[in-house]
Amino acid sequence: MEAAATFTGHKRSSSFSLRCPSLNFLRLRRIFDLFDKNGDGMITIEEISQALSLLGLEADFSDLEFTIKSHIKPGSSGLSFEDFVSLHQSLDSSFFGYDNIASEEEAANDIGDQARMRQEESDLSEAFKVFDEDGDGYISAHELQVVLRKLGLPEAKEIDRIHQMITSVDRNQDGRVDFFEFKDMMRSVLVRS
Repeated sequence: MEAAATFTGHKRSSSFSLRCPSLNFLRLRRIFDLFDKNGDGMITIEEISQALSLLGLEADFSDLEFTIKSHIKPGSSGLSFEDFVSLHQSLDSSFFGYDNIASEEEAANDIGDQARMRQEESDLSEAFKVFDEDGDGYISAHELQVVLRKLGLPEAKEIDRIHQMITSVDRNQDGRVDFFEFKDMMRSVLVRS
């Protein structure tokens, strides 16, 4: 345990554990493969010591050995990938406090995400209403043309171009844009910019 204590001087890093378990698993697999120099599917204490040294994280070999041995299965010469994951989880929760703190942070982030999503939905609804002049829940080519004209955009003069704009986001091909199509279109525009 003392070897791991050498790492406790570092502040908690949000990148130590990724929020997406599948990405965290892939990241751990890549690290495991980097440490497994001879490709035998096992990481020896020597391989971990060498890798840590290359990373500039000097650890006393006997302390490192003490920490790691508790995760090596009896009769095995090193850590299997499953053992490595177990070691990572142990260090993660013991020294970085992710069990409770991460759960609280994730809950707070989820609440924040929900509030942002509600605000985004509200903003998109207001924007949609600007285009949907007659309030029927759809943006027609004529309504789009009116808004483009008010904005002074040259496209307002070209009805064929306006129909192309509608068609490009009209998934159900009814000749008009409903709120869900509008929302998808706006999100794709916002993501690109």
